Amino acid sequence: MVGDGRMMAVVGLAQAVATAQTPLDAACAAVGRARTALRGTFAAVSVWERESGQLRVLVNDGDLAPGEEPLPTDETYPVNDFPEVVEYLHDEWAGGGEPHAWVETVDGAGAGAYPHQRVAALRRRGRGCCVVAPIVLHGRAWGELYVAREPGARIFDRADAEFATVLAAVIAAGIAQTERLEEVRRLAFTDPLTGLANRRAVDARLDQALERHRQQGTPVSLVVCDLNGLKRVNDTLGHEVGDKLLVGFGSVLSLCGAMLPGSLAARLGGDEFCLLAEGCEAAEVEKAAVELCSRARWLGLGDGVAVGMASTDSPAGPVRSARRLFRLADAAQYRAKAERSARPVVAGRAVAELADSTPSRPDERRSFRGRRPRNGSRPGRDS
Repeated sequence: MVGDGRMMAVVGLAQAVATAQTPLDAACAAVGRARTALRGTFAAVSVWERESGQLRVLVNDGDLAPGEEPLPTDETYPVNDFPEVVEYLHDEWAGGGEPHAWVETVDGAGAGAYPHQRVAALRRRGRGCCVVAPIVLHGRAWGELYVAREPGARIFDRADAEFATVLAAVIAAGIAQTERLEEVRRLAFTDPLTGLANRRAVDARLDQALERHRQQGTPVSLVVCDLNGLKRVNDTLGHEVGDKLLVGFGSVLSLCGAMLPGSLAARLGGDEFCLLAEGCEAAEVEKAAVELCSRARWLGLGDGVAVGMASTDSPAGPVRSARRLFRLADAAQYRAKAERSARPVVAGRAVAELADSTPSRPDERRSFRGRRPRNGSRPGRDS
């Protein structure tokens, strides 16, 4: 019966961590189930942050001691206070064995190589014993599963330690899966050359931003950029130099985007980029766009940038959809390109007329190519 119960606990834990999206999700899904399966009164999952040499607690569960929180923001311990996470495990692996859990008790009787730190922690928090199971990813210690019982309760035995080792392995598998998901998401929403967001990321963020605009009136602005001279650079200096131009402009776009908190800098494809801003007034976004035009002229390659901008609070009329905002920003950008404007063109009534008079095409981002603005119009703010 005990074996069946533990098997069900492993299955339940595996199912819970399988739906996690991040390592923290996996830790939160696992910690309570691990505590219950091991009949503990407290459990925690911690991660070893190698860069800082800290063991950082991700989640606590069960009977919390004073100062402990379910989702702590700054509960960290120097890893040299608990060197067994490194040295003890290394000794075990070096001997050809597999990482396994160990038990510590409040009187210091345990299997760990460095019991005094664990014992001190048990006494300080009013606990009687604990079992510590390493969480191992890619052959390296990632962190640990820690489960404790109150004073006077039955001490964890070898079977408990072996079971904790199995639970930690299941948690490790779940965390590894979340890391793969994060990598897939990164690849799916990132331009590989510049490291900026890609068109898919812009579409997703823009839909969310416009929904908030419809519900709460939050302003949304879109700055669309066409990098001038990329074809000439590619044809005369080679595509490697052209790539350097794209990367350089991507850095400038990111720098100017930092003027707008929460904005998203992206490469739409080829020589086309954009900056999506939410919660910023149009005047703030236009100021960043002016700075972008100025900095682009100092890249040393290419011929600057043509920039068009459209906002939900612009004189171009109501903007209720992502497609409408893109059409306005595109029309403004192509007007800037046709006029060789050194400043951004902000969509107004004339640009709205251009956007409305141009037939919609599946390849809409190119539908304004070759169109000329009306005679007498001037660069800059559209009237």
